[in-house]
Amino acid sequence: MLEITNIHKSFGENEILKGVDLKIDKGDVVVILGPSGSGKTTLLRCINFLEKADQGHAVFGDIDVSLRTASKKVIHGIRQKIAFVFQNYNLFTNKTALENVTEGLVIGRKIAKAEAYEIGKKALDKVGLSEKYDAYPSELSGGQQQRVGIARAVALNPDIILFDEPTSALDPELVGEVLTVMKQIAKEGTTMLVVTHEMSFAKDVANKVIFMDAGVIVEEGSPKEIFVNPKEERTKKFLKRVLPEDYIFYI
Repeated sequence: MLEITNIHKSFGENEILKGVDLKIDKGDVVVILGPSGSGKTTLLRCINFLEKADQGHAVFGDIDVSLRTASKKVIHGIRQKIAFVFQNYNLFTNKTALENVTEGLVIGRKIAKAEAYEIGKKALDKVGLSEKYDAYPSELSGGQQQRVGIARAVALNPDIILFDEPTSALDPELVGEVLTVMKQIAKEGTTMLVVTHEMSFAKDVANKVIFMDAGVIVEEGSPKEIFVNPKEERTKKFLKRVLPEDYIFYI
């Protein structure tokens, strides 16, 4: 479904990605872990061309492309296959929840408004917001706003959804409602690439966990391989810092 080879990205003299390879198959739920500044978000943004990589190659289904020189037409085609859930929701403050979900369908996909509204309502129902169609972002909690963001991604019916730390901007008591929605859409077979610090989500939902540090993938494997028996010393140090002392729970 998605294969990235040798992706590099620098900002000025600061090299953020140093040759990352990534392969995701249909139905995978891949979680990327790592300390702040390791390149996780930059990787996601380069995959969706929100940032242009300095070097790298990608295969998106039947599209084979250079990440550095892709044309606008090719980028548009790739973005038809990918949806992005942002850390800070990125909702239009002057539009209702339903309008936020349907904007991309009407403007980007040229779907008739009536049909888009039906799709949007089903997406909002899926994330538990069937009573919030007409609510504006200012009338919603952070968790509800992020669920609108997830509904917006789901409504596009993409091949893969990229999640950039979707719970990091939320108050702790609101994290659970967003993770519950993410777990549900994963169970439905949605292919997902998730940057997160939520270890329980990685353990319960992912079939592959990637640990990144300093712009490279240090280690990858199943949740059990990474959490219980990591091979790399850098991975062990990171997990020791972020996991409970008694993490037999993660087996």
